[in-house]
Amino acid sequence: MNISNYDDLLAMARQQAEPQRMLFVFTKADLPEEHSEIEAQRFNEGQGGNLVPVVSVDKGLDELSNFPNLVEESRQIYKDWKVVFIAALAGKGGVMPSHGEVEHSLEIMIDSINQGKISQFLAFDQEANPLQFF
Repeated sequence: MNISNYDDLLAMARQQAEPQRMLFVFTKADLPEEHSEIEAQRFNEGQGGNLVPVVSVDKGLDELSNFPNLVEESRQIYKDWKVVFIAALAGKGGVMPSHGEVEHSLEIMIDSINQGKISQFLAFDQEANPLQFF
């Protein structure tokens, strides 16, 4: 199954043999301290910059319905996020991942995003558009 949108992601996660915990890292766009005038201009036009993690959360599949609901809930915590990175963490033996496993996985996600290593995550903007980074 190809994942082309958020609903596909949830459908695929629900089909897995082991229970899944969905991991979300919401990011904001930020202009690096040392930037050129061209970078500043592009940033002001809504392009370029760095994606900086601002909120991370985990959810069980029973807590997720659709992307608009996710956006609405996320805006109660941090309304100005630009991109959400998503991963799934599988349980073992029919048991959900532990709190410690979830926290460790979220820390790894945040570190990866900070280092620009984002190809292993799905990414969406606030309008549910899937994003690819090159």
